[in-house]
Amino acid sequence: MHAFLEMFCAGSLAKGMDMIMKQEFLQVGRLTKTHGIMGELRLEPWADSPGFLLQFKTLYVGDTHWPIEVLGARVHNNMVILKLNGITDVNGALAMRGQVLSIRREDAPLPMGSFYLADLIGLQVRDAENGAVLGALSKVLTLPAQNVYVVQDGQREFMVPAVPEFIVETNIDEGYLRIHVIEGL
Repeated sequence: MHAFLEMFCAGSLAKGMDMIMKQEFLQVGRLTKTHGIMGELRLEPWADSPGFLLQFKTLYVGDTHWPIEVLGARVHNNMVILKLNGITDVNGALAMRGQVLSIRREDAPLPMGSFYLADLIGLQVRDAENGAVLGALSKVLTLPAQNVYVVQDGQREFMVPAVPEFIVETNIDEGYLRIHVIEGL
């Protein structure tokens, strides 16, 4: 799996006056190589579960987000094997290799209280005790044990495990994350 969900998360929050706008498209993976001779492709998923991506009938390609219909999808060895409309042979599949695929946010609503990792990027990180601003969340590392948030304050960078012992509050709507600060952080 991709070491960072950075592609899934990159640039997801644009801060305006008093409002946070979320991206319309969420990157979900990269087409890595062909699968077989009938034009199928392997997608490296940037989601908690590759199975999550099986529900989408349309995916969006690259930065222009041109839509492509999904004719078939299945999970194989933590990858998603896709059959896409218009791609009928290996040469067509090879032309798609390396492309990043996205979904529309509106096509994947989350349960109340849940959020996309993409929505964390750019959040202001505050000390839970005194409210001091510590920096902004710049990356989410997805590691086997737990996610780790990378915070930058302009001059330095530090990491915070995304576990309840450290994360006090995540407020996407207000644009901040409150953490317990430990000595040495």
